[in-house]
Amino acid sequence: MGAAKRKRVPRAVREQQMMDAAVRTFARCGYRAASMDEIAELAGVSKPLVYLYLHSKEDLFGAVIRRESAALVAAVTAAVEPGAADRQLWSGLAGFFAHTAAHPDGWAVLHQQARAQGEPFVAEVAAMRAEIVRFVTGLIGAAAKEAGCAGELADREVAGLAHALVGAAESLAEWVNAPAADGTSSTAGPASDRPTAEEAAGTLMNFAWSGLDRRMRGERWAPA
Repeated sequence: MGAAKRKRVPRAVREQQMMDAAVRTFARCGYRAASMDEIAELAGVSKPLVYLYLHSKEDLFGAVIRRESAALVAAVTAAVEPGAADRQLWSGLAGFFAHTAAHPDGWAVLHQQARAQGEPFVAEVAAMRAEIVRFVTGLIGAAAKEAGCAGELADREVAGLAHALVGAAESLAEWVNAPAADGTSSTAGPASDRPTAEEAAGTLMNFAWSGLDRRMRGERWAPA
């Protein structure tokens, strides 16, 4: 009676396939150079279908940023383990580094491409970053409370510490995940030599926690 009908792929699944292809293309070609033809070919669909489902390249890029942002925030918050304040911070950082290592193209889109394209993409990434900063602010505030010095740390100082920690994590993830000039490894070295997520989190904790711990004990640095 003729060829059997192909099983129809649900729209939601097809859209995710298109965005997967878009993430890879945007990360490796850049937003400006990326073409809808290449995205459609990588997703295994026609270009008109990409336009039908996700409209313009600008709309597709925005959808990709929102999806990758939500995934990163979810990974960080879900990774936090119960226990002492230092354990919570370490596990949250480990979740951040694990996610960015597992999704280097998504991280490149958020950390490099989106920030280079201006509005409205910069605002999307800023909203994601603000959500993570608020979450880390809560963890540091809880640490101060646990140490019995919550009253000594002003809200502004706690927020500043959270911004500094998030910025340091972003910089470290960039170093670990960014490809080297020859494209064969990251700037941190070959894949076999790169820090694991736990090691990267430990590096940042060793850098930050010593200062946080001293601050929690009431010590404060001041210029001579």
